[in-house]
Amino acid sequence: MINRKIALDTETTGLNPKEGHKIVEIGCVELEDNIPTGRQWQTYLNPKRNIPEAAVAVHGLEEKFLLDKPVFKEIAESFLNFLKGDPLVIHNAKFDIGFLNHELAEANLSLLDIENTIDTVQLSRQTMPGAPASLDALCKRFDIDLTKRKMHGALLDAQLLSEVYLELTGGRQGRFTLNNTVESQNSNHLLHNKNSDKRQKVTIKLSKTEIEQHNKFIKNISGSIWNKN
Repeated sequence: MINRKIALDTETTGLNPKEGHKIVEIGCVELEDNIPTGRQWQTYLNPKRNIPEAAVAVHGLEEKFLLDKPVFKEIAESFLNFLKGDPLVIHNAKFDIGFLNHELAEANLSLLDIENTIDTVQLSRQTMPGAPASLDALCKRFDIDLTKRKMHGALLDAQLLSEVYLELTGGRQGRFTLNNTVESQNSNHLLHNKNSDKRQKVTIKLSKTEIEQHNKFIKNISGSIWNKN
């Protein structure tokens, strides 16, 4: 069964929706078994209010650019249809869920469940205690390309987050690592498989052609120990 999640990020006019601040961009990246599928969802939003210079300095989104963009209520159905109720991977989930639920409440729609989120700030602190947990710091730690990130952007940050999450849960090798650590079903933390202390033996079968090519290569190596009888 495919394990679907959504890496999600938002950009806003400020820090607190209860003070009248609004979302100006939402970006989502679909993951299946923790690997990005290439399917994405993104929108800019008209906040119907001024955007403080401090916020523009972070994401570069100005009022003039957002004037012809939809308001949240107009895209809410499309947004929720993309999520499909699947778990959300968010960096500092409380912030984004707080803004999204404020918008959903104003649109008289069902709220998102914070318990259905995977917070990569918490996950990184669990797996790497004491290490910096910002998205920038994690990208640098995992050697993820940041050259496109001149400013914050919801879709770009969701794309980066999907790569960070993949690394935090074991990298592209999937669920198996040398210490038999596997991702838990709800992905909120990592579980250690105590029932297996032995590494699995891996057998690689070569084709007849590959064996012939290998033997030919060995014969051409001067002084090779494999050529000595």
